[in-house]
Amino acid sequence: MSDSLERIVPAELEADAATGRETLQLHLERYRFAARHLLPGTVLDLACGVGYGSVVLAGAPGVRQVVGGDRSREALWTARTSYRHPRVAHVLGDGAAWAREAGFDGIVSLETLEHVEVPADFFRDLVRRLRPGGVLVASVPTTPSVDANPHHRTDFTERSFLALGRGQGLDVVDQLRQVQHYSPAAVLLRRERRTQDLRKGLAGYYLRHPGAAFRRAGALLRYGFSNRYLTVAWRLPG
Repeated sequence: MSDSLERIVPAELEADAATGRETLQLHLERYRFAARHLLPGTVLDLACGVGYGSVVLAGAPGVRQVVGGDRSREALWTARTSYRHPRVAHVLGDGAAWAREAGFDGIVSLETLEHVEVPADFFRDLVRRLRPGGVLVASVPTTPSVDANPHHRTDFTERSFLALGRGQGLDVVDQLRQVQHYSPAAVLLRRERRTQDLRKGLAGYYLRHPGAAFRRAGALLRYGFSNRYLTVAWRLPG
């Protein structure tokens, strides 16, 4: 399968694809962060993509099995052929409804919540799959992304993201903040293959969604040309 804005395939990254390689390193850092906080037992890697991160999680101390779930047959085929591991199994499924409630000691779902219409419902569903005392690790962009990325449905701030965990009674264990600077010229000119997926007709989008334009302007004034991300490890009391 081909590398794209929404699906990183390490073997398919272009040699000079700076944004893709930087994004891959950010993803790997998140997975390593998650692995440091996992408890011994069974782990769900939801929206695992092509599976390179599931292998990182499988190497965490005490992890007996990682179940990588994704709704893309193509991505799972790549995972099963290119990122095999004796403690990793793959399941085709959309969301977490297929998974048994209270069935996992750890759940990892990175850069997933921004894709769903009602993140609070999705997050609640993840918590239901977690055993008491288990660890949930999730990440989102905390600068606007819905305007530029047509696959995203929800913009987050750090406050709104952390509120999801408070709403489910989770305790924050640790946080990872990441910054990715970008060249506006490279984005506007779509020089790299991954940027081909960016929203077309952005000016018209802003006219139809003035709130998105204000959020983008505010982020540029505060952070400049950079995307920011937050990964949180929570623990379910019990």
